[in-house]
Amino acid sequence: MYPSYLEENIHHVEDTRVRRLIEAMPRLDDIEKKALLQQYHPDYIKTSMRKLRVGVNKGDVTPVELADLLEGNSRIDPDTIDPATPDYNVDVLVIGCGGAGASAALLAHEAGARVLVTTKLRLGDANTVGAQAGTQAADRPKDSPALHYLDTMGGGHFENDPDLVEVLVKDAPSAIKWLEKLGVNWDKTPDGNMRELSGGGTSRRRLHSARDYTGLEEMRVLRDELRNKEINYLEFTAAVELILDDKGQIAGAVLLNLETEELIIARARAVILATGGIGRLHIQGFPTTNHYGATADGLVLAYRAGAELVFIDTMQYHPTGAVYPLQILGQLVTEKVRTLGAQLVNSAGEQFIMPLEPRDVVASAIIRECREQERGLKTPNGESGVWLDAPMIDIIRGRGTIARELPAMVRQFQRFNIDITKEPILVYPTLHYQNGGIKIDVNGATGVPGLFAAGECTGGVHGRNRLIGNSTLDLFVFGRRAGMAAAQYAREVKRATPTLEHVRRWQKELKNAGLAMKRPISPLLLPDYARRTSGYTSRVFQADD
Repeated sequence: MYPSYLEENIHHVEDTRVRRLIEAMPRLDDIEKKALLQQYHPDYIKTSMRKLRVGVNKGDVTPVELADLLEGNSRIDPDTIDPATPDYNVDVLVIGCGGAGASAALLAHEAGARVLVTTKLRLGDANTVGAQAGTQAADRPKDSPALHYLDTMGGGHFENDPDLVEVLVKDAPSAIKWLEKLGVNWDKTPDGNMRELSGGGTSRRRLHSARDYTGLEEMRVLRDELRNKEINYLEFTAAVELILDDKGQIAGAVLLNLETEELIIARARAVILATGGIGRLHIQGFPTTNHYGATADGLVLAYRAGAELVFIDTMQYHPTGAVYPLQILGQLVTEKVRTLGAQLVNSAGEQFIMPLEPRDVVASAIIRECREQERGLKTPNGESGVWLDAPMIDIIRGRGTIARELPAMVRQFQRFNIDITKEPILVYPTLHYQNGGIKIDVNGATGVPGLFAAGECTGGVHGRNRLIGNSTLDLFVFGRRAGMAAAQYAREVKRATPTLEHVRRWQKELKNAGLAMKRPISPLLLPDYARRTSGYTSRVFQADD
């Protein structure tokens, strides 16, 4: 339950509901949005960023937590490993098995490739399963891919890669049909039509959902399909280095069994990186919605192999992460709560932002209320937050809507004796998504021959801010495309001698830059929450935190 002083403040929320029902909150104009972002969004805090000193993106700015890993020392000694004696020899190696990796593996297998999937946790453990709100696709009579394109470009501040966005919106309807064919139970109306919702920054209702466990439902059918197709996979096995050949083409990867600490050589004609997000780096100390394995591994491996990264100076902080109780700090409170009618309210009971503005704008407004206006609330643990007035949903849409549409969210808070059908939720922005990542073309190809990427580890399609429902769509559109393209590449490539020479060059570059002894071993693989009193510690996990 809420402590007594928070319970007392809830009266301010209850007392203003009638007025907030009558008085519509206006949208901000472009000038107001820009000013709000520049003053309050974490991406604009210059002291949290630094320039890279080595690699393809030398001179580009990125958060210090990511910069340290991108400039990290390899986990392997290239002089003690023979990449020409593989334990596995396949056509396509898929690294990661969330929505993107699973989709890629299925399409590569369908195209006739011998596929191996490796994942450092269990099959399907990924940010995908935590995606609650839905998947966008313009398949209604009054909608179109063109409108979806404009919404996506506008949400990304018109800095998105237009070719990637075009593919995203055009492939969206077929991705929805493909998932339904595999067994996804989309929400539908009694007459069998898709039941679609609106979302922040969108001009039409195009959000396809399965209650508030959409990603879990999508991952359920993909995981089952992988097993049904008998695609080979390794669990608790992380990729620690890519292998190139003496022509600069991809030739496989060095894997690490996390249980036995055994190194495994996987020879492959093509590799697809689908390693997901970055949240467990806790950029600027923010809590995160991300799963335990989201440690930017794919970015590190691709960068060391010579692949270019894009938009690595921008992260998405979801506006509504749980602040209370402490046990679920940072966990996602899905945007679907706001699409259904919940409003953001400060300690005075005032709605301070239209709840369906783009995510970066809403997050900035919440930070402003808590930091400058002093209209946020403090938890017993000292965290700041504002109210998300969930009971407004039942007031607007009828009693029982919350229980029907948000069963997972209801259960999550019921465990702590908070009834979101009657009480508001205390929220604050949480690190949610990595807007940037590995640069790809429309088929997921990187600048390294034979290296493909898909999903959250890539950059370009979302520009500087992602819209609701475009992340899961990204997984299936580019996962499927990367799988097909990798299978075709594997059929045509002429193999050469595998080598780890690029690791030796990287180590030499670090030494010449004076960084060899100043950076951590990377990829990180799993977050390190241990307190330390000496030696290297990341900015987030210092002993005095």
